[in-house]
Amino acid sequence: MNRNLVTAFGAIASSRLAIVLISVAFAPLLVRLLGFESYGAYAAVIALFDLLMIPVSSGVISGCRKYIAEDRDTAEWHSYIFAYYFRRAALLALIAMISLVAAVETGLVGHIYPHAYTPYFVLLAGLVIAAQFREYTRRALMGLKLEHIGEPLNVVYRGVFACLALALAALGFGVAGVLVAQIVASLLGVVLALIILTRHLSLTHLLKRIPDSYPTTAMRSFNYQSVVYIFLLASLYKVDQVLLGTFASGDQVGYYRAALVLVQFLWFVPRSLQSLLLQSTSDLWANGRTDVIEALATRAARYVLLLTMLLALGLGALAPVFVPLYYGTAATPAIQVLWILLPGTVGVAVTRPLLTITHANGDMTVLIAATGAAAVINLVGNMVLIPPFGPSGAAIATTLGYGALPLFQVWGARSVGYRPFKNARLLQIGITTLFSGIGIVGLAVILGTTTFETLGSPVVWGLHRTPLALVVVPPVGFLLYSGLAIATGAITVGELHEILDRVPRPLGSPIRSFLP
Repeated sequence: MNRNLVTAFGAIASSRLAIVLISVAFAPLLVRLLGFESYGAYAAVIALFDLLMIPVSSGVISGCRKYIAEDRDTAEWHSYIFAYYFRRAALLALIAMISLVAAVETGLVGHIYPHAYTPYFVLLAGLVIAAQFREYTRRALMGLKLEHIGEPLNVVYRGVFACLALALAALGFGVAGVLVAQIVASLLGVVLALIILTRHLSLTHLLKRIPDSYPTTAMRSFNYQSVVYIFLLASLYKVDQVLLGTFASGDQVGYYRAALVLVQFLWFVPRSLQSLLLQSTSDLWANGRTDVIEALATRAARYVLLLTMLLALGLGALAPVFVPLYYGTAATPAIQVLWILLPGTVGVAVTRPLLTITHANGDMTVLIAATGAAAVINLVGNMVLIPPFGPSGAAIATTLGYGALPLFQVWGARSVGYRPFKNARLLQIGITTLFSGIGIVGLAVILGTTTFETLGSPVVWGLHRTPLALVVVPPVGFLLYSGLAIATGAITVGELHEILDRVPRPLGSPIRSFLP
């Protein structure tokens, strides 16, 4: 690999952070403009759309990222790989679009969903094309190891989508307006990505025949297996919302979706690593560098677990005061759902980088088996628990499925030749989490709903009604957790220096000045 992985990760992480900030502002505003019932309808429709896009999109974008990242000696390799997968992307998107229109015209949608959902599916037909090429062109940039371009394009898409969606929702266009905003923002992303790709690829190859020397048989096999794997993986994230939309009322789906949005913020770092590791480890697998892969996987798992546990402790402790402030007092039922989802969310966070590393190996059999086992647990659990317990039942089932995923994936990783938790210092992380958790949760309970106004403290910027816990617990909890992590050896000062030395200045300088 010719580029600094830390620098590449920094480009991805900074873009992901911007997306998180956009989402943090967008979600509560959209909930307030749509109301929980319409927000629940949007969540159910988008969950189904995401599942539909798996056979349409997952194989082509995974295959493109894997094969276009390999620096082979074959002439014009990158341009032909892009052309091959572009054609498949177009064909699959066209089939999906026609299928959605047919489902609407034949009345199939009306038999499954309320009549009000029918216009949404018409718009989804258009979104299929726009979303397919937005993701394909962006992932092509990632495969070319242009993360510093591909990820900022995602920020542009998210920002344009959020602004348009809020504007159209405020004008009274409801869920339909949100879907129109998604289509427009996606098309803008496609145009920008194609302009950039013309500087690195020859788009004239879209009209040329793929040479017989290209491994198209292996590429097709990887595509089909990737679709199966990603469908199983996505079912872990989507089947709960789809089933809730069938068995529960719209507001219950809205509460569940609201809790899910918050806990999935914990995947910020793991998702950033995922965006980096497929193209970064494909070459390592091709060259038999399993020692480097194992070291990379172990460190990624340890750092992700350390950070995610800190965020989970903070979110769980502050949920009683944060959720009503963020979504409004009507969202109080989402607090219990959030607490139930947190343990499983941590499990998925740790697993995400490992999934991508194993995926880059190209041998999908073990990966499909491991993911499928967790998906079955998740599906059965949701079918059994949602009818009697609603959102809480979905949360319990989802946490069981999420929690099973890392156990099966460790087996899968060892089967393909690397140990993802070798020297991961799980005992040290566990001790750090236990004792800092006692302090963080205890402090949040003591402060409760006390506000600055209650204390009679003059505070600027209108914070007098802000719960004191939201201001005090995060910095105190961070210092407590960080100190214990260093004291237990979960992370060393030397490792912190090593990370910060690779971060471009001046970003790492403020933190570096506090280290011995």
